[in-house]
Amino acid sequence: MKRTVQAAILCGGRGERLRPLTDYFQKAMVPVGPKKLPLLAYVIKIMARHGVPKVALLTGYRSDDIEQYFGDSAESGVELTYSRDRRGRSGSLNAVAGAMENGVISKCDELLIYYGDVLTDLDITSLLTAHRRKRADATLVLARGYALPVGTARVSGAGLVTRFQEKPRLDLSVTTGCMVVGPKAMSLIRRLAGAENTDLMAHFLPKLLDGGGKIAAFYTEDEWFDVGTLASFERLDAALGQSPRSFLPWA
Repeated sequence: MKRTVQAAILCGGRGERLRPLTDYFQKAMVPVGPKKLPLLAYVIKIMARHGVPKVALLTGYRSDDIEQYFGDSAESGVELTYSRDRRGRSGSLNAVAGAMENGVISKCDELLIYYGDVLTDLDITSLLTAHRRKRADATLVLARGYALPVGTARVSGAGLVTRFQEKPRLDLSVTTGCMVVGPKAMSLIRRLAGAENTDLMAHFLPKLLDGGGKIAAFYTEDEWFDVGTLASFERLDAALGQSPRSFLPWA
């Protein structure tokens, strides 16, 4: 039996670390690359490329800008719907739960949750296949290794530096801001909603584990950019200008 899939893209945050750009743009709408398309436009096209039929944009700050730019997005290849954050119920979990409650996210077998300030060549088709094969309640997309943005020093008991390493890469499994959740996990999201600033990573995933939920790991070797700061935005903008990514043929 064919499973029903939807995507929810979180694009409601103020993006304080991207100021002053976000004084004028919602962070997912910051223009990048030679064509200066909004970051969110790339994300939506990746969803369409992998056959995700319906995408809910979960908005908050500067919601009108997003809705006016994309409209029903007949040209994008997906059906776009919109859900605005409610007053007094901030946080990524409340955004998803609110979209479920107002019907913007309709009943489905699998919900792909994606952060709108992340751009990656993620194989969504393989992710969904792995989620089904492992029969997981949620599948979390991870990357191996994390490069610290600063150097580290080893200091002896005498207070002398014995070793220095510039921006070392740590052997960690790092979350990329993407996950797939099934019916049990979606029910938990609804139950946890309501408290101010309830977060998917900080509140939902630990609660799912505590309740015996099965969370699978899906490792991606694909390039990804977390465009959360001015420095990371500049890296992505430069990367797209110097060498357009193969997964963004329209860039």
